[in-house]
Amino acid sequence: MQPAHDFRARAVSAEEAVACVKSGDRVFVHGAAATPTELLAALSARTDLAGVELYHLHTNGPAPFVQPGAARGLHSNSLFTGPDLREPIEQGRADFVPVFLSDIPDLFRRGVVPLDVALLSLSPPDRQGNCTLGTSVDAAKAAAESARRVVAVINERMPRTHGNTVVPLERLHAFTVTDRPLWEMPRGAQGAVEHAIADLIAGLIEDGSTLQMGIGGIPDAVLARLGNKRDLGVHTEMFSDGLIPLIEGGVVTNRFKEVHRGRTVTSFVGGTARLFDFVNDNLLLEFHPCDRTNDAGLIRLNPKVVAINAAIAIDLTGQVCADSIGHRIYSGIGGQMDFMRGAARSEGGKPIIALPSTAAGGKVSRIVSALKPGAGVVTTRGHVQWVVTEYGAVNLHGLSLRQRADALVGVAHPEFRAALRRELAAIRHFPM
Repeated sequence: MQPAHDFRARAVSAEEAVACVKSGDRVFVHGAAATPTELLAALSARTDLAGVELYHLHTNGPAPFVQPGAARGLHSNSLFTGPDLREPIEQGRADFVPVFLSDIPDLFRRGVVPLDVALLSLSPPDRQGNCTLGTSVDAAKAAAESARRVVAVINERMPRTHGNTVVPLERLHAFTVTDRPLWEMPRGAQGAVEHAIADLIAGLIEDGSTLQMGIGGIPDAVLARLGNKRDLGVHTEMFSDGLIPLIEGGVVTNRFKEVHRGRTVTSFVGGTARLFDFVNDNLLLEFHPCDRTNDAGLIRLNPKVVAINAAIAIDLTGQVCADSIGHRIYSGIGGQMDFMRGAARSEGGKPIIALPSTAAGGKVSRIVSALKPGAGVVTTRGHVQWVVTEYGAVNLHGLSLRQRADALVGVAHPEFRAALRRELAAIRHFPM
């Protein structure tokens, strides 16, 4: 056996690495910043394959496996959809699997989706021969342990991360080596609407709270307003650059958490090169598989969990659509329900749905009398509590249908309130 520091001598080309993929195989593809671009390009270039099923969360960078007329032997199954897959799914050239993020690892472990190959991006091995999954552990850990063959691109720039992230070099069937920047995600746009929503949410966050937040303008704006808080904790599915100043500034200490006390916990990260450098070999950050980070039973053990999640639309009963625009798949179920329920069960917790009151440049209300046909209910009206728009924050927990509707109309855009009241009167015969 060659020493770990000689691992480059064992590297092969990307084309040679994916030669083990056979027709009919089920293949997991690492995602987000860890998308194995070189392996995907080599696999998509093959013309000898048929019936290969790809399973993945959102991927970054080029997606040659779904280009029209290309990679005919490959079929994509999104477990969470990114921008490159929305059109292929709508056109029937790819598929979407509705599933809680926390349930995905068991799909692989229990053989519901038996994996033949896992395509991963890894950090270089340490002197003991252990690589890590770097920026994205999520479902990749279960894939690495369950697949019959593991193929990797070892990226010299992939951060070495701590927690449950190890993939031994000897586990790899084949690997190639690269030295390229990781795929970055641009920061979400912030305007007056995002700032108003963030002001309201920041006011709901108490000292000692445990945060879960996603990516985008609203979460970043909220984080920018928490510099005066004390002893915050973080147990989240993912985070981006906006969290760094709070950790470096001592606002996030994790000292009151019950689960992984003293550590910031996540399943993956997405952001800029600054973020990737920050997580590299950072002993105060732990990456864990998504069936742990998103376990509502664990989430609830932490104090004052504030879960901040986005929505595409919400109806006047409180049903939250977060994965689709009508029949058009936009993203996925992800971890919203896991954290909404975990926060609701946490002592002093606040599950929050945050959304601008309108879409399409103010032409469409996001608060509606009824969701569009085909729209997916990600958070049910029985689970929803806090709803925040730029016009206010309301807590629907314990309210009747009549009271909920009145509260939600109150945080809708003023131009749509009268129409919403008329529609509700026609549906429920509630005088509003």
